[in-house]
Amino acid sequence: MLLFLKITNNSLFVYYFLSNLIYLALLLVAVYSSIKHQRQLGSIRLERVKVSPLVPPISLLVPAHNEEACIVGAVNSLLQLDYPELEIIVVNDGSKDRTLERLAEHFQLLETDMLYIPEVVSKPVRGVYMSQIEPRLVVVDKEAGGSKADAVNAGLNAASSPYVCVVDGDSILERDSLLRIMLPILSDPKHVVAAGGIVRALNGSRIEDGMMKEVRLPRGAFEVIQVVEYLRAFLIGREGWGYFNMLMIISGAFGIFRRDLLREIGGFRAPAIGEDIDVVMRLHRHMRDKEADYKFAFVPDPVCWTEVPADMKSLGRQRARWQKGLLDVLWENRDMLFRPRYGRLGFIALPYLWMFELLAPVVEIFGLITISVAAYRGVLSREFFVQFLIFGYAFATMLSIGSVLLEEITYRRYNDWKDMARLVTYCLFEHFPYRQLHMIWRLQGLWQYLRGDVTWKPVQRVGFSNAQGKA
Repeated sequence: MLLFLKITNNSLFVYYFLSNLIYLALLLVAVYSSIKHQRQLGSIRLERVKVSPLVPPISLLVPAHNEEACIVGAVNSLLQLDYPELEIIVVNDGSKDRTLERLAEHFQLLETDMLYIPEVVSKPVRGVYMSQIEPRLVVVDKEAGGSKADAVNAGLNAASSPYVCVVDGDSILERDSLLRIMLPILSDPKHVVAAGGIVRALNGSRIEDGMMKEVRLPRGAFEVIQVVEYLRAFLIGREGWGYFNMLMIISGAFGIFRRDLLREIGGFRAPAIGEDIDVVMRLHRHMRDKEADYKFAFVPDPVCWTEVPADMKSLGRQRARWQKGLLDVLWENRDMLFRPRYGRLGFIALPYLWMFELLAPVVEIFGLITISVAAYRGVLSREFFVQFLIFGYAFATMLSIGSVLLEEITYRRYNDWKDMARLVTYCLFEHFPYRQLHMIWRLQGLWQYLRGDVTWKPVQRVGFSNAQGKA
């Protein structure tokens, strides 16, 4: 028993050391990458990009299921985006409310005989509509597919542009976000196959006419901690992995892809729990199998504002679903591990996801138990035990503070010093007690997946109009 405790404790120390070391390296790389990106932006004039004949058209795919409360505002917001050639395809995924009726009334929809070829599989389409007052708007009405991926596939079939951008119906893009997210593609259209922007929490901010007018922090503690989470995940995690071309996820709320490649892989996998990480993984596999030279880009300044869960129950459901989605895609692609064909993905990125993302809650709960037992039995110095916990907490907290400071130094979305002070303060609570709650939710997600519970549980949202009232 004592030998077992010593071995597990030593293994746990190595695990935490490697985890913190990796995140520290990602932070340093993210700072360097952010500085480099800012210098590149200084030499670019978006006004010139907008009028350039080389800017390709984009089809915005907007899946909508029972979105009558916000769908008109969301479409109006997208129609205001600053991009030269844009097609907006709203997919009504078998809504049981008045989503389609609201669109028809506001945009004067007229059913057309537009040719619809189902190149990728989706549930049957009942009709295709075009607006009589807005020529850029197309609405596809289809039978409910039970997943966002199925709705996106129907939109993909209707798209006519070389690039498609998937946007959630309850999210808001900044006016110049499409111009910014296209910059790496315009710089290297031969190799860049997809690009992702940053997603931030809109809770508490002021929204007018479907556009962001004033960025403010929400009042709720769970919402503010999610702001810190998003900053760390995007500004450190994705920017760091993107620098090494090992980006494994492009957010389902805001990502742009080459349409031809999506069709080559059969579109989005409808049964996938996390369709965003799944499609990126399948594109990686497809390009590696073709032995193609390619790149996935992360662009840190185009922002998609989305509503995050405000209550503990909804937040727990969301994080459990994310964990189920991660396990689902890793298990589907387990044959990519440690295979030379998949290069750095198979030897670095995928092992990291398995060890430090998927299994992290299991390792943490097991580690807390064994360390506590070892300290009680005298195998581990109690003083060292306390020092270890304090060091782990302090190091993780400094990483979160680093992501907040990186945001303030480079992008400055939160201009109120009180908001910045609150963000830094909440960094102190993210790793205790919030991290322990997060660990429980992720364990629930793993258990649900293993026993076959892959249903999509609804997340309670308050809507844009109520969100702005929280400022």
